[in-house]
Amino acid sequence: MNDSVRPAFHGFEQIPLREYAERAYLDYSMYVVLDRALPFLGDGLKPVQRRIIYSMSELGLNAGAKPKKSARTVGDVIGKYHPHGDSACYEAMVLMAQPFSYRYPLVEGQGNFGSTDDPKSFAAMRYTESKLTPIAEVLLGELGQGTVDWTPNFDGTLEEPSWMPARLPHLLLNGTTGIAVGMATDVPPHNLNEVVSACVRLLDDPDATVRDLCEHIRGPDYPTTAEIITPAADLVQMYETGLGSVRARATWVKEASNFVITALPHQASPGKVIEQIATQMRAKKLPWLEDIRDESDHANPTRIVLIPRSNRVDAEQLMGHLFATTDLEKSFRVNFNVIGLDGRPQVKNLRMLLSEWLAFRTDTVTRRLKHRLEKVERRLHLLEGLLVAFLNLDEVIRIIRSEDEPKPVLMQRFSLSEEQTEYILETRLRQLARLEEMKIRGEQAELEAERERITATLASKAKLKKLVKDELLADAKKFGDARRSPLVERGAAQAISESELVPSEPMTVVLSEKGWIRAAKGHDVDAAALSYRDGDELLAAVRSRSTQQVAFLDSTGRSYSTVVHSLPSARGNGEPLTGRFSPAPGASFQALASGDDDARFVLASSHGYGFVTRFENLTGRNKAGKAMLSLTPNAKVLQPARVGDVAADRVVAVTNVGHLLAFPVADVPELDKGKGNKLIDIPKAKLSTERVVAVAVVSPGSTLSVRSGTRTMSLSYKDLDAYLGARASRGGLLPRGWQKVEGLSVE
Repeated sequence: MNDSVRPAFHGFEQIPLREYAERAYLDYSMYVVLDRALPFLGDGLKPVQRRIIYSMSELGLNAGAKPKKSARTVGDVIGKYHPHGDSACYEAMVLMAQPFSYRYPLVEGQGNFGSTDDPKSFAAMRYTESKLTPIAEVLLGELGQGTVDWTPNFDGTLEEPSWMPARLPHLLLNGTTGIAVGMATDVPPHNLNEVVSACVRLLDDPDATVRDLCEHIRGPDYPTTAEIITPAADLVQMYETGLGSVRARATWVKEASNFVITALPHQASPGKVIEQIATQMRAKKLPWLEDIRDESDHANPTRIVLIPRSNRVDAEQLMGHLFATTDLEKSFRVNFNVIGLDGRPQVKNLRMLLSEWLAFRTDTVTRRLKHRLEKVERRLHLLEGLLVAFLNLDEVIRIIRSEDEPKPVLMQRFSLSEEQTEYILETRLRQLARLEEMKIRGEQAELEAERERITATLASKAKLKKLVKDELLADAKKFGDARRSPLVERGAAQAISESELVPSEPMTVVLSEKGWIRAAKGHDVDAAALSYRDGDELLAAVRSRSTQQVAFLDSTGRSYSTVVHSLPSARGNGEPLTGRFSPAPGASFQALASGDDDARFVLASSHGYGFVTRFENLTGRNKAGKAMLSLTPNAKVLQPARVGDVAADRVVAVTNVGHLLAFPVADVPELDKGKGNKLIDIPKAKLSTERVVAVAVVSPGSTLSVRSGTRTMSLSYKDLDAYLGARASRGGLLPRGWQKVEGLSVE
């Protein structure tokens, strides 16, 4: 190509930003998935954990050694193998040392390594010391026996193992959690004896299903003795799919009249549980409890004492409420997403996990045997040459003394290899004693027998399988222990409803003109006589009970509700409803009602439209309320009137100019919400001056009071016959002097 047309190179590559970003993000995500967050199925470790354990073994910090400062270990790890932050590395090491975090801790710590209350309250690494625990031998024991591949460290000056030659499926023993890019892993810990038993079953019966293996692995086994209450069928499904959840519940006993919590779920903080219970007590949501004490100590790591108010408290109901509302019961997500032997992340079921691990273990044992066989054959080769030298000792000595280059002469004279000859020449004089020949022949016999055993094992799948099984059982006998987390199927915990927790007492709910609310005990309360803020006065009051809800209607026809027992006491001025709800700007609260869900009320507007609705329709949890009464322009919401007997009760509507109409409640439609039908007729020409001031429901035997200024007219149920008419008619006119009606009330 002509130099004049060759494109110039400026020392950088130009690619589209989209392509660069995609490539960079994929590279980063693959790094996080494979080299940080997800464990390798073979040894169950993430890279940082593997490097910590390897560094500790290189420092000689095995179980029988004296511990060294944790800072020394962390320094070695980040300086030689893991070029990341020291705090993250130290935290990973601390986690492996916490007996409440790891089912089988790999690190033994001296000093403050955190507590169940605050796992991250551990001391700085310059203060603590650490070494490996005995079970770490399961990961490290075969490291120098040709069982793993080695890779250069980050700067190429050292080599580190790509994985650990685990003799047990450590992934299931201690479990792991991690969040990568687009995927996560959550493997719970399991009991060593159960896992080994399942491995042996799979070795003996390669066609065993997940359900068969679950006869051995019955469920996770956490470091705590809290109960696992997930049904057995759900656990089997979890192991079949590799996905699911496990529910753990605290254990408790009754001592005299007190309830004592003796164990908490995994990762549950005693301090947080006590605070959760105390918060409910302060909010008067646990009236059954008198006090709570933390009596935990060294002898009893978890001992939380609940003191009930009386001996009549239902223990099961109370504890069920606490299980449902606090961390005394926790759910743990399960996701068997791990990096398999093919180097790819995948969600695996229990059978896939164990069969792949057994393939890994079989390959590790095979590599170990081949490595040992090479060593045995090399040693036999050297001993063979040494024996030749012994049998021809005088000749060998003569050659060494007389020849300038004895090595080639010896090789030619006795048909020795270069390696054998080197070994003979390096042999010390004291090894030429007469008894040494017997030692050589004895060692030779032992090594030949070992070579035969190894060769036979490698040549037979059955013998190799038996070796793997025997080693698994030996480790189980050495390191296995009893299950800690009992498996107990229990029903779902039920929180006690607020209506059950709060005593049912008569209450009067009082609403002021400016929207301030309060509740007074009893039904014989004179709401008008209560003190109000300057410029404020009574708007309406309703009788209710502490366990019921009270609903409020604002000037736009929206409905809001809250429980009566949560309202402030009438001893003060109360609180503004705008603090509890979020009405539209400019809207004001105009009416209220209270009752059971099935109670019926007549809702009406000042333009004479209305309908009957159940109280349940007025309630809801939305702070912005719910649309209830549709209003025509300039109409106002009237105080709801409670319906007793739909068949016998009468609706009474009265206008401010004295038109009063009575008609059966049954004539009013029952709706969930809306505008309703016309209750009393107001001519359109008079809408600007005439309006409905009140709606009431009168039952047989009750009396209707009509208020006009300071005067009150009483009308019995029979007296209303004079005003009976069809719904939506004009009604009758009250006597002269009663044409300025201000309100109605029923006694």
